[in-house]
Amino acid sequence: MSMEVGSIDVLQTSISPLTAEFARYKGLKPGIATLPKGFRKTAENRQFDTDTLWERDIQIPMRDGTILYGDIFRPAITSEKVPILLVWSPYGKSGVGFFDVTLVQNRDGVPLDRVSGFQSFEAPDPALWTALGYAVINVDARGIFKSGGNHRWHGTKEGEDGYDTVEFVGQLPWTNGRVVLMGNSWLATAQWFIASLQPPHLAAIMPLEGLSDVYRETLCRGGVPYKPFWTFLGNHLVGENGREDVISMIEKYPLMNEYWEDKRAKSHLIKVPAYILANDSVEDFRRFLDFYTKDIKNGWEETPRDPLYNVPFSDWPPPETEYHSLYLSESGKLVTDLSEAQKSGAVSYQSDAPSLQMDNDTEEIQFRVTFTEKMTIVGASKAVLYVSCPDHNDFDVFVQLRKADKDGTILRNCNIPLKDLGVNNVKEVDLVNILHYLGPTGIIRASHRKIDPALSKPHWPAHDHTSEDKIAPGTIVRLEIGIWATAIHFEPDEQLVLKISGHQMTLAEFEPLRGLFQTGNKGKHIVHFGGDRKSHIQIPIVPV
Repeated sequence: MSMEVGSIDVLQTSISPLTAEFARYKGLKPGIATLPKGFRKTAENRQFDTDTLWERDIQIPMRDGTILYGDIFRPAITSEKVPILLVWSPYGKSGVGFFDVTLVQNRDGVPLDRVSGFQSFEAPDPALWTALGYAVINVDARGIFKSGGNHRWHGTKEGEDGYDTVEFVGQLPWTNGRVVLMGNSWLATAQWFIASLQPPHLAAIMPLEGLSDVYRETLCRGGVPYKPFWTFLGNHLVGENGREDVISMIEKYPLMNEYWEDKRAKSHLIKVPAYILANDSVEDFRRFLDFYTKDIKNGWEETPRDPLYNVPFSDWPPPETEYHSLYLSESGKLVTDLSEAQKSGAVSYQSDAPSLQMDNDTEEIQFRVTFTEKMTIVGASKAVLYVSCPDHNDFDVFVQLRKADKDGTILRNCNIPLKDLGVNNVKEVDLVNILHYLGPTGIIRASHRKIDPALSKPHWPAHDHTSEDKIAPGTIVRLEIGIWATAIHFEPDEQLVLKISGHQMTLAEFEPLRGLFQTGNKGKHIVHFGGDRKSHIQIPIVPV
């Protein structure tokens, strides 16, 4: 099935069939069943706490006549019409498909008895939310499982499908007409594109941990294509027709064009309330939802706009932010005083050394500062580096901020309590980025160094990406590199470490992806500092 974005033909590829073992698919079974209070899918799963109607494989018509399929879970007995939590997913509705917490050590710390087994991946659980007076509707996006058409990889077209779905379910007779989009990752990203089209029955969105610019934030961050994870994900989508081939598209169109611009959400057009955070407590979710979908006066309007755990901020970045510059200097030091960074120097690394993304790769240079008082970084940092490559006319540079203890040992944050992972020592935790946070990163391909002033902020350099500007080998160029936002607290005598290399320094998402990330690097990179070349990082310090 052909598809165009503007004047660009969108390349398509095959999709894994319904018969794939990992699909776990048992066919269309339209109908209505009552899951009584106390019902469990298996003896190990969470029970339903209220009688729940399960309307399976309902047909949802799109504007072009394509039919999508969804499952509805709603309270069986209620005196009032209920709002809807709508889950828009490419992974498979109601507990099917490849993607599941079982891909991660000890189910990512989520016991089987905490979930009903009817939840879609990275989505609200019907067993929880029906008991709280909500309907949950899990939808297979276009091209997924039995939903018609070819799968669409974000952008306006996926947004239109989501719009049509919101409007269809928002007019079902048992609902109060208030629909909320909810979910993580892909399920969050899709919300930006749907909400920007302003479907009338959309009451709010809850995009939890979702990007809004496919090119700049993941697939070609800094101009460097990021293929392994997205290839892995695409290969495990399931359907009957085909799917949009973003990997072939980034190979054919490595520069920003109307196709990639269409995958940058028009967030300024979103008019509904939005809960834009990482996963938080169910009670906090409920307060937000009750306020905007049930008109319950629970004080939600007094919630700080930007809470950092229990620290309220009135805006983002926090108005209290002070930006500090730390300059690269001799002996691998970061210094605040420019007079200490006057002497010119340089340090090099082999940019094409093998990398397995296990936090022990070689050819990574470091610069450190030891804090003499408490410091808390909150927000985005940036690096300004003067770099040359004598061996090639382009090069990819990766930076990372790390925390080290008083002894200088670089630390990792284990994201899941050890007891929930079933281990006694952090050394037993798999080295994948779902389980460990190392620190914020930045990436730039030198030929993509041109800044887009319209998108940039004083604290964040956004790049143009519409053209390449190759470099004569050996020429020193100034690179501005945005480093993703973070929140890291330092006690006195603890260290901030800047790492620079020619490879990705985050852990791989899954073990099979180790060593697959490819860069365009050849030979040595030389980082210059001191004198007129004031290589430095800018960090956001906030009093907490």
